[in-house]
Amino acid sequence: MRQKVAAGNWKMNMTPSQTSAFINELAPKVADACNTVIVCPTAVCLPAAVSAAKGTNIKVGAQNMYFEDKGAFTGEISADMLLDLGVSYVILGHSERRQYFAETDETVNKKVLKAFEKGLIPIICVGESLEQREQGITADLVRMQVKIALMGVSAEQAKTAIIAYEPIWAIGTGKTATTEQAEEVCKTIRECVCELYGSDAAEAITIQYGGSVNAKNSAELFAQPDIDGGLVGGASLKAEDFSVIANS
Repeated sequence: MRQKVAAGNWKMNMTPSQTSAFINELAPKVADACNTVIVCPTAVCLPAAVSAAKGTNIKVGAQNMYFEDKGAFTGEISADMLLDLGVSYVILGHSERRQYFAETDETVNKKVLKAFEKGLIPIICVGESLEQREQGITADLVRMQVKIALMGVSAEQAKTAIIAYEPIWAIGTGKTATTEQAEEVCKTIRECVCELYGSDAAEAITIQYGGSVNAKNSAELFAQPDIDGGLVGGASLKAEDFSVIANS
């Protein structure tokens, strides 16, 4: 039985002091959650998040990392840096990283391989634009993204990964894929993993839905057979709303 995972992608929001205050407020609200609860603040807030989350059931993830261990890569953060802080998860290939910072399927794959090498759990983002959905290539595109992201990944590693399906047209727009649309694509992802690694890996891998997940729609989304929780944007910045999602 796969555990549901509620992960909050805070994007470029909150200061370190606000991060500590938020986690202190959130912790008692999710103390009895059966789901895995993860907060993913911006890099400068990670130390505050790790410190505030100690002794709670809240896990901490980063929003990005580079695929090299060290070197002349100004502004980048390595897996070892995250591990030294006590970070357990890392979001990779978010559509905003692809759109604004020129990330490609190939660089996402390099980051996924590095995360597994170092022992971080990757939250791998895939998803289509509105134009691509209207062209009827959603399944083809998402399958390609999944296959490239997992190149060189073993079946045992794949079992521990998290794939987040985030339709680009539903991120921060208030639009949400219907429950049926979200389940259809998450099922497609699971079938793709099954083709790559077999049924054991497909049953074990966590597949989230992301894209305007909120306190009102999370329970219905998370009840679907192939949706194992959500990668939450705006609603994860409100302790009350995120606690409802985390407890869905």
